[in-house]
Amino acid sequence: MSLPQEKKYSYADLLAWEDDPTHYELYDGQLRALSSPTDVHQLILTELLTQIHTHLRGTCRKIYPAPLDVRLFENNGDNPKNVKTVVQPDLSVACKKNGKVDTRGIHGAPDLIIEILSPSTKQYDCLIKYKLYQQAGVKEYWIVDPDKQLVLVYMLEDGQYYVPEVYTAKDIVPVGVLEDCSVDLTKVFPEE
Repeated sequence: MSLPQEKKYSYADLLAWEDDPTHYELYDGQLRALSSPTDVHQLILTELLTQIHTHLRGTCRKIYPAPLDVRLFENNGDNPKNVKTVVQPDLSVACKKNGKVDTRGIHGAPDLIIEILSPSTKQYDCLIKYKLYQQAGVKEYWIVDPDKQLVLVYMLEDGQYYVPEVYTAKDIVPVGVLEDCSVDLTKVFPEE
């Protein structure tokens, strides 16, 4: 007796549901609905976006907050039916030649991805997305922990993420993929 097969979804399915207000991600064809972020999450996202965008003004303006589809493994000319992995990072920067921006989002690996942890995303951000971003070649990956007021910064070296640099709410974090750019965490984490 054979076991029932789980349905595998593609980016074409997501595009067909564009009137649905729910946001989804795909991990190798497996569908995952995303919940709405908290106010703290959004305040942190806004401050990160503001600081990095201010630095990029007049140069690369390709910084995108969620929701934005990032098709990590899509190549030029790929049919949406063949795209099985689509994520919506909290913040993506695609200034160099890696991630290409089109009308539907980013295809390929952005230079920098930032994920802000929440109870519903922690496992995905720390395990599944970590592996996906590493495999796709995302040069810099930040995991922001609002509860602990920490930022873990992973830099891709020889195709791998190794031990992260850890920053606290009192630190200034250099953005490795952007020349002379840094983020002041004293402005990112809300006062207790």
